[in-house]
Amino acid sequence: MIKERKGHLFKDREISWLHFNERVLQEAENPKNPLIERIKFLAIFSSNLDEFFRVRVAQIRRLQRINGKKAISEYQSSPDEILSEIQRTVLVIQDKFTEIYEEQVLPELNRNNIFLVEEHQIDETEKDILRSYFKTTILNNLFPVVLDELKHIPHLRDRSIYLAIRMKNSESGLSPKHAIIEVPSSVINRFFTLPQNKTVQHIILLENIIRLNLKRIFSIFDYTEFESYIIKITRDAGYEISSDDNDYSANLMDKIQKSLKQRSKGLPTRFVYDESMPKEMLELLIRKLDLKNVNLIPGGRYHNFKDFMDFPKVGNLDSYYSPLVQIPIKELDQSKTMFEAITKKDYLIHQPYQSFDYLIRFLREAAIDPKVTTILITLYRVAKHSNVVNALINAVKNGKKVVVLMELQARFDEESNIFWTNQLQEAGAQVHFGKAGQKVHSKLCLIYRKEENKVVKYVHLSTGNYNGVTSRIYSDFSLFTKDSRITEEVDALTDILFVNLKRSGFKHILVAPDFMKKQFIALIEQEAINARAGKPAYIKAKMNSLVDFDIIKKLYEASNSGVKIQLIIRGICCLVPGIQNSSENIEVISIIDRFLEHARLYIFCNNGQEKIYLASADWMNRNLMSRIECAFPIYSSENRKILNDIFELQWNDSEKARKIDGINDNQFINNNANSDGLSSQQKSYIYLQQEN
Repeated sequence: MIKERKGHLFKDREISWLHFNERVLQEAENPKNPLIERIKFLAIFSSNLDEFFRVRVAQIRRLQRINGKKAISEYQSSPDEILSEIQRTVLVIQDKFTEIYEEQVLPELNRNNIFLVEEHQIDETEKDILRSYFKTTILNNLFPVVLDELKHIPHLRDRSIYLAIRMKNSESGLSPKHAIIEVPSSVINRFFTLPQNKTVQHIILLENIIRLNLKRIFSIFDYTEFESYIIKITRDAGYEISSDDNDYSANLMDKIQKSLKQRSKGLPTRFVYDESMPKEMLELLIRKLDLKNVNLIPGGRYHNFKDFMDFPKVGNLDSYYSPLVQIPIKELDQSKTMFEAITKKDYLIHQPYQSFDYLIRFLREAAIDPKVTTILITLYRVAKHSNVVNALINAVKNGKKVVVLMELQARFDEESNIFWTNQLQEAGAQVHFGKAGQKVHSKLCLIYRKEENKVVKYVHLSTGNYNGVTSRIYSDFSLFTKDSRITEEVDALTDILFVNLKRSGFKHILVAPDFMKKQFIALIEQEAINARAGKPAYIKAKMNSLVDFDIIKKLYEASNSGVKIQLIIRGICCLVPGIQNSSENIEVISIIDRFLEHARLYIFCNNGQEKIYLASADWMNRNLMSRIECAFPIYSSENRKILNDIFELQWNDSEKARKIDGINDNQFINNNANSDGLSSQQKSYIYLQQEN
């Protein structure tokens, strides 16, 4: 959806996001991808869509309740229009999802002698196995609710799936009864792998085992026929925290823990159901669940496809991506300490091709180094089993001062971050929670070390989270440096984070919310000035999302001035390239591949003296104006060359790149004449091997 009154210059962010998720679906459809990995792309698509309805659609529905027909802004349509377009688009891509799963992936599984069987497709021996498993493992976790006499159905949980059941007895003349059962997939594995029969492997889902035993569950009733259909409700995931700046840090954990209870009771935003469900049964559920003004999404037999991320380890090696052997950085591996190596040069790490464990080593050495006095770090999303936090706790045990900024409001990671906050505080670390109303999204670690009677500062900065799990599947950059131009300003930034001081005068790093947006706009404007003066001018940028309308307008102005602009945007892109007299000099591509492209990279020509920044921030209003973010410059010529080379490899991707044009955002850029069959991620890996 592009706003007509703005000359087709701004695409609606929600529809652009749905187009991004279509690109994920394309990877599930791609037969060049290994079979089980295609299933995982289906799971990612499903998980993404869940979050979209829990967050974005929920927010638009809140706006709709205020004024459904009024435009959200001069660049965005009304909530009514957006929700209608979302419904239309989701129905199309949901049909595509079902087609890929049922007509492509399932037949391919079957060709590999792997069968996802339903309850009526198994033999008596397998039924006996499943009945025994049902009795010992499943039955005591089932709590049916009979609906017919209830005025309203009890609260259905977000992110859970339910079996909606209709019971009949054609011979007795009894009126049908209806019931629902929550499928307990949070406590019981959703997949049960039956013993292999010769070369054939059968897998059955938990809900199908329950279907097999419905007569046993409802044995107190005189019913002989059972129909069952999967349903699922998605709820508003927002919550409110009462703001009192005077006691913000002291009470924030309690407030969040209380507020998280709101999330489980949020208003419904989507109801997904098996499209084979009889109309009268669907109407009964809609009435009893009070699903007015909720997106009704018909689907197939299975929902909560995100569970398929844990699909059983079956099939041959060709069904999976080859294991990634991370590229060692010889100079770091051969150095006595990280501090010794960083003293000689800056180190740029490109995850997951190179290891996140260099950060763990950095922290581990700091914990026992008698010269290290203090470690300051920001944590946004922490792994369930975090070596980063364990290394920080070890530093406390070794007498170091450890100061942590824990972002408790990292969406859907709140409970994990609260857990690690408690662990750190019990160990003796100082834990801060930032400012009221501002998330701390910057990723930085600052270490103070006494060298020759003075304090020397070492810094690690990253585009991605300090999370050892996602570091294996997200593509990010990080930097180790001792360069005082950067370390002194990061030190000043920690005053904002930990002491709540007002600081200014940042000349090297770009800091949001106070300075970054103005600085990015100034960099774009300078390129336009240079282009009009006949000087070389270009902008190359890579990010997750481009949404900020002020930035977009400045890019249009730069394009009209003759600046060549190349953008690699994985997700949302509200800018529309290639429009006469507005964006003729702007090209946009998107890359979806094995690893999630998560790095933010900004390159400005600057009349031949390039300015290069890595950042935790996208060009989105929330990053630039509502979060504490940090973009950091790359000064080493060696590292600048690597970043330029990686950008060029991605820009020339002829396997996984799609052209974003505001019309058909998902068209592959297939340059078969020059293609060697390798994606830019594969080429980046080879390139880094050669560089090291």
